[in-house]
Amino acid sequence: MNGQLKPSIVALSMLFIGACTTSPTQQERVQQLETLPSNWQQNSSKEIVAVVADNWLQQLENPQVFALVEQALKYNQALLQAGFDVAIKQQQLLATGAALWPSLDLSARTSRSKDNRPVSYNNASSADIGLSYEVDLWGKLSAAERQANLEYLAEKASFEQARQQLVADVVSGWFNVITAQQLLELYKQREKIAEQNLSIIESGYRQGLNEALDVYLTRNELNTERSNIAEQQATLTESIRVLERLTGEYPKGALSVDADLPLLDNPIPIGLPSELITRKPSLMASWYQLLSTDAGLAYAHKQRFPSLNLTASLGDSTDRVSDLFSPSSLAWSLVGSIAMPIFDGGRLAANEEQARLTVKRQEQVYLESLYDAFSDVENAITQEQSLQQRYEKTLEAQTNAITAEQLSFEQYQSGLVDYTTVLDAQDRSFTAQNSVINIKNQLILNRIKLHIALGGDFSEPNQESEEQ
Repeated sequence: MNGQLKPSIVALSMLFIGACTTSPTQQERVQQLETLPSNWQQNSSKEIVAVVADNWLQQLENPQVFALVEQALKYNQALLQAGFDVAIKQQQLLATGAALWPSLDLSARTSRSKDNRPVSYNNASSADIGLSYEVDLWGKLSAAERQANLEYLAEKASFEQARQQLVADVVSGWFNVITAQQLLELYKQREKIAEQNLSIIESGYRQGLNEALDVYLTRNELNTERSNIAEQQATLTESIRVLERLTGEYPKGALSVDADLPLLDNPIPIGLPSELITRKPSLMASWYQLLSTDAGLAYAHKQRFPSLNLTASLGDSTDRVSDLFSPSSLAWSLVGSIAMPIFDGGRLAANEEQARLTVKRQEQVYLESLYDAFSDVENAITQEQSLQQRYEKTLEAQTNAITAEQLSFEQYQSGLVDYTTVLDAQDRSFTAQNSVINIKNQLILNRIKLHIALGGDFSEPNQESEEQ
């Protein structure tokens, strides 16, 4: 008898050992492929290698943008959908975890029948209580619960990333509206200058001082500026509608914004590449998804092991409901069963191999998202440095172009240059002023993008998030 038991004990022990394998940690998985750089490649300023700062939104110090962000977090439809996705994952986790507990079911039945020969009436009532429980012998049910829990954590991290991105989009949209307004004001100033020039040149033409060509060129310039105003007005309205939709409102194009473009020249603490792994919510979501596939592989592997089920029932049947569960007539049963797959045409093996390949694929998904996150930071740092230099040079170019525009018109009135020189100077002046506004906006948008790329939160993290 003992000799017959030994092979079964050895087989079950080997299966149990195979079921208890562990997966590498997040840091181990990354280090297995390539060592992370000690610092960002484009970081030339050593004093800003500090811990990434949160609460970057408060730097704007504008009540309107704070109100818009708060409204977007409450009413943005895409974010609300993401919130429901988190709630759904939470309920799926509860449903999966319920498999670890026994299930207790109660069923009751009552009936009345009539026999014709002889005429008689029969009453029948029955009630049964059933208890079933699957013993989590190999940790299969625990693996399923762990997979559901990791999917829930991944959904929460994705939701947090969506919140941060929404705030960035609202702030960026707000600054886009301000930029569009400033460009519209610039076009209107250009229109006034063109009107003044046309009045002067037409007066000179009537006095025989200017040629007809100068009049036509000035009229063309005025019409061009008016056309630009109409186009820029449409651009402004579209920018307002984008911002309104982000806040969950109907896109009326009626939002009023009264603010200026700030010059953000203070350095951003960019931290270290190794800190990004645990700071950025999207990377944490990808990591949780990878761990979830690991748990799915464990579950698929343990599906091939025996399962132990315990069932118990307590019931009674009688012709009167009041006699149900009488101690003298109760019937009960207790059954234990072990089931193990013997032949399934390779279905379970294929499922396990599919789960293993899913883990390998998710590893590459995680690495892709990791290197993409590094690339976003490196590119934003590079852009920050480039835009700062461009802004300084364009600001100088704007001062020179405005001065050249004024001198060219004065020289034209003195007969020293023709009107095409004036138009060329005006065009250079407009291009420089336009560039200054756009580069300031690009600096702000890139600064916001860098905050998001670094995983910096728009508000102070609460204690719960810090513990996680």
